[in-house]
Amino acid sequence: MEISHEGAPARLRALPTRLVNQVALVANRATERALNTTGSRPYHYALLAALGEFGSISQADLGRRTRIDRSDIVATVNELADRGFVQRSPDPGDRRRKIVTITAAGTAHLTELDERLAGAQDELLAGLNAADRAELVRLLTCILDAQSGK
Repeated sequence: MEISHEGAPARLRALPTRLVNQVALVANRATERALNTTGSRPYHYALLAALGEFGSISQADLGRRTRIDRSDIVATVNELADRGFVQRSPDPGDRRRKIVTITAAGTAHLTELDERLAGAQDELLAGLNAADRAELVRLLTCILDAQSGK
């Protein structure tokens, strides 16, 4: 499906919900292209980014911080562990819990993904200067923050 704002009825061009959906399609395509040859998907990036920022945490906390469902967390951690990007170990305080830690290979892969996704951001936001990009992030964050309280 080609995405074009040009020629669309004024009613559609004025609907933020439609505009956000259209931009989301473009953003998802840019992300897919950026990750295409890495063997990673957005969930992989989200988990590695959380581990890179917060350090070793339980699988449950990883799910809460990334808002990824528990069953998807288990599958994604398994995939990352199989590739040597994370290690899982029992929590010394509660043997039923698993602690997930990013490895050196995982940190290197995260750096590669950061670079590729920076390119995707540039592709998506090519028509915006730095101030406009920051304002867009601020506005999108406001929308998400307002929705998280519902």
